[in-house]
Amino acid sequence: MGNHKDLSSQEAIAKLKKLAEDIKICFFCTELTELPVNSRPMSVLEVDEGGNLWFMSSAESHKNFEILKDNRVQLFFAKSASSEYLSVFGTATIYRDKAKIEEVWTPIAKAWFEEGKDDPKVTVIKVAPADAYYWDTKDGKLIALFKIVTAAAGLRDAKSDDGGVEGKINL
Repeated sequence: MGNHKDLSSQEAIAKLKKLAEDIKICFFCTELTELPVNSRPMSVLEVDEGGNLWFMSSAESHKNFEILKDNRVQLFFAKSASSEYLSVFGTATIYRDKAKIEEVWTPIAKAWFEEGKDDPKVTVIKVAPADAYYWDTKDGKLIALFKIVTAAAGLRDAKSDDGGVEGKINL
């Protein structure tokens, strides 16, 4: 990456929202003090106006039990096609709020919850970010690859800007 740009306030929330909602799937990691950490792919359903990330989960899942034990979580998002990446560390809180479940419910969720949104096992998890970092290649994968190849071949300065930007997201 050639450029560094830390973000704060509304710009930080907008970047977090754009990356998380565009990439959609992340590795949701729990029990961060245990090795190896427990990790599973999960779909982010919403990033709200405060930058909180929302997920749906079963009350009976290992993940929910792990969050109750230690609510610190790490989320890793990657969209290799456009070279966009996001890492979020935060705290998770489990809710059974019917209004929030209704708000984030999608038809595909019925595959996990046979009784639909009224299934007593349905919970939503809010992850409140404490620390986040992003990497974003402005030119996309093909141009970035071209720049790497031309630098490796000595056709351009390897230290020159690759068009990408990275930085801390301060919420």
